[in-house]
Amino acid sequence: MKARFLVVVLVLTTLILSACGQKEIENAVDWPIKDFTATKQDNKSFGLKDLKGKVWISDFIFTSCADVCPPMTSNLTKLQKMIKDEGLKNVELVSFSVDPGVDTPEVLTRYAEQFGVDFKNWTFVTGYSQEFIENFALKNYKALVKKPQEGNQVIHGTSLYLVDQEGHIKKSYDGYKDVPFDEIIQDMKTLQ
Repeated sequence: MKARFLVVVLVLTTLILSACGQKEIENAVDWPIKDFTATKQDNKSFGLKDLKGKVWISDFIFTSCADVCPPMTSNLTKLQKMIKDEGLKNVELVSFSVDPGVDTPEVLTRYAEQFGVDFKNWTFVTGYSQEFIENFALKNYKALVKKPQEGNQVIHGTSLYLVDQEGHIKKSYDGYKDVPFDEIIQDMKTLQ
């Protein structure tokens, strides 16, 4: 009788403890991001080491974008406010320019200021070659970035990417329309 009671207690304890464990991110991936060297909007150097230990959201934008980038940046501005309102700490936003020949740090700063960006936890980066960002996006994010020979509009996706404290992409979300803000916040909390 005592042995049976102990088995029941052990099984119940295991179930309770497993229920208290960290929730998993639904449909998670595990894509490590290779180190990179870039220049921030304030002309300072920036790389993967600057994000170590932080949960971050990244996207790909450019300042002369005629269609998707302004709404994406506006959506990230809303997410930035939600992060602050939720009291989440050690969360960063990183926007990679896909048109680094045009998007100087000064141009990125002016662009971001139009959206009321708080630079305390949002970094806009440039300072690399067009070839670099096209390869970096494809190899790390599995995302297409391509600047055509003609015109000034760069082809790129509209996803937001959740990255963990070790620099591994965990999930992507639509960053243009129907942005799942609550899901992103919940997934950030899960990583913390």
